[in-house]
Amino acid sequence: MQRLNHSRQREAIMNCLAHRFDHPTADMLYHDIQKIYPKISLGTVYRNLNLLSDMGMIQRFSTGDGNEHYDANTQPHYHFVCRECGAVRDIHVVMRSSIISEVAPYVDGKIDSAATFFYGKCGSCLNSKEIENNQPVSE
Repeated sequence: MQRLNHSRQREAIMNCLAHRFDHPTADMLYHDIQKIYPKISLGTVYRNLNLLSDMGMIQRFSTGDGNEHYDANTQPHYHFVCRECGAVRDIHVVMRSSIISEVAPYVDGKIDSAATFFYGKCGSCLNSKEIENNQPVSE
């Protein structure tokens, strides 16, 4: 495995990501890191996120919203994505380890990983719609 030279900015990016559970985008991380390193560029954040992802130190994935999201948790796990607000949350359930072996016979090639996303509306969005629907209509 390639060894990384120490970088305070990369360490700050990794530390910030490790303490966030909202699966931020590079822009979201950039705004947080800027508080510590005001002169850091968005390009530096992207380069470090790509490097960390390529080395398997973090996860990078797309939920279909046009953005790449990042996760410090590299263990296989499921995600729930709210179609209304875009929130991405971990689903804490044991993953089916057999899914790759079940699907493999139908693939012309070799599967080396899998990602499963569940989509719907989060509790906050459901509750806000419920509140909105129970409000009297003003004219």
